[in-house]
Amino acid sequence: MASVVHIDIRWLLQQHEAVLPHQPSVDDFSALVAAVARHRVDPPRLGVDSDAAWRAAALFQTLLQLRPLPAYNVRFACAIVFSYMHASGEGVDAPYGDIVDLARDLMTAKANVFAAADTIRSWRI
Repeated sequence: MASVVHIDIRWLLQQHEAVLPHQPSVDDFSALVAAVARHRVDPPRLGVDSDAAWRAAALFQTLLQLRPLPAYNVRFACAIVFSYMHASGEGVDAPYGDIVDLARDLMTAKANVFAAADTIRSWRI
């Protein structure tokens, strides 16, 4: 069973440096603060437990919507999903292109955070 991992802004900044080492720095630190706070909510709604997939989905949607970087927000948010799941001790293997499709669905409100969490759970290995 995976452990509960709470990340902080420092962790997000480390991931930014690893994924986008020569890209623009963070433009809006408040978006990172919001992502950190949101992934800690437990339970996210009555009758729903927060697990690593929900926490990854909360980080994903928040970063996509609030756009902390001046560019490359989708790439950053997608990488955070995999990094967070790995940090939580859970492997994921998304079919090619599915993470980008999920990002698009979140950004256009075709999916919500709970649907995103279900999709991320389906990628567990």
